[in-house]
Amino acid sequence: MSRGLMIAGLALLGGVLGGMYVLSTPRQPETVRASLSVGQALGGDTAGFARATTPRALSFPHDHGPHPAYRTEWWYYTGNLQTAGGRHFGFQLTFFRSALAAEVAVRESAWATAQVYMAHLALTDVDMGRFYACERFSRAALGLAGARAQPFQVWVEDWSAQAQDPDGLPVRLQAGQGEIRLDLQLHSAKPLVLHGDRGLSQKGPGVGNASYYYSLTRMPTRGTIRIADETFQVSGASWMDREWSTSVLGKDYRGWDWFGLQLSDDSELMFFRLRRADGQPDGFSSGTLVRPNGETLRLGQADIRVEVDDYWRSPRDGTRYPAGWRFQIPAERLSFELRPYVADQELPLSIRYWEGAVALRGQVAGRPLAGHGYVELTGYHSPSPGVSGLVRSP
Repeated sequence: MSRGLMIAGLALLGGVLGGMYVLSTPRQPETVRASLSVGQALGGDTAGFARATTPRALSFPHDHGPHPAYRTEWWYYTGNLQTAGGRHFGFQLTFFRSALAAEVAVRESAWATAQVYMAHLALTDVDMGRFYACERFSRAALGLAGARAQPFQVWVEDWSAQAQDPDGLPVRLQAGQGEIRLDLQLHSAKPLVLHGDRGLSQKGPGVGNASYYYSLTRMPTRGTIRIADETFQVSGASWMDREWSTSVLGKDYRGWDWFGLQLSDDSELMFFRLRRADGQPDGFSSGTLVRPNGETLRLGQADIRVEVDDYWRSPRDGTRYPAGWRFQIPAERLSFELRPYVADQELPLSIRYWEGAVALRGQVAGRPLAGHGYVELTGYHSPSPGVSGLVRSP
């Protein structure tokens, strides 16, 4: 999908390392640091970087690793997990790489690098109605952060996603800060899914307004989640999104709504809805339906009807986010509703956005349907004037 918040510069490193928020409802409004908009984050000089302009043959495990010729990329893991007793958790662990320049002068210093990494960790404790979010930044020097293809690993300090076998699977996720920690092992029940045109996901009319984008849409997951002094054995399903690009959103776009959904009939749906500056959906919105046997169906905006039927306001600054959706894919006889498991899953970090676990109820071909997934909402928050920096893209 278009899911990735990218780093815009070393200026962000001051004062934001290791920040963590523990959020629960109800609570009083709180003061939060200035954050960035999608436009601010995706702006900047792109001269000298490679562009995603045509489909290319992806090669694995090579393409699990970094693509430094492109300005930004991300590795995105989300999932819904439960204990044997039914206690429900959602999680997000994401890694973002950003190049500060296409070429950097040679410097005889172990600290010298053109690459900066950011990571976000979030945990939703559904039963307790609590949400935790934290972030880290580091430069790709002295082993502090980085990525490699063989054996696959991406890390920011001691947060990491690391392959257990040469082919890139299974992947072990390890991260924690303050009260929370996760240690999970993710397998894959389905083949890789290439979105768009053989992996080229177009996000606008301009040449290069695109990314290379693939996913693992159903990843059986087991491991542990720790909150304070309690450790939970959990299992469930995760989702991995992978993108790299240089210039994605055009100047007329405000943000996007992204949906990654796992349905009870063993199908999955990815859909991103790009929003123009006037708030209306754009024609380059698109998605992929993954059938139970792994076959894929490419979807355009005309194939999917999405209606927002509820909203939620942030207690921090009053930002209004969608908080309920009705979906229809008429050609597939598929219709369902989405609702957040917890209303407040807003990440009030250096980049402000809403991303959280959601529940699905509906029907397909007249049969009952359930499921869950993750939704990401960007471009709704208006940042403080004068802030410059980074973000994610669809």
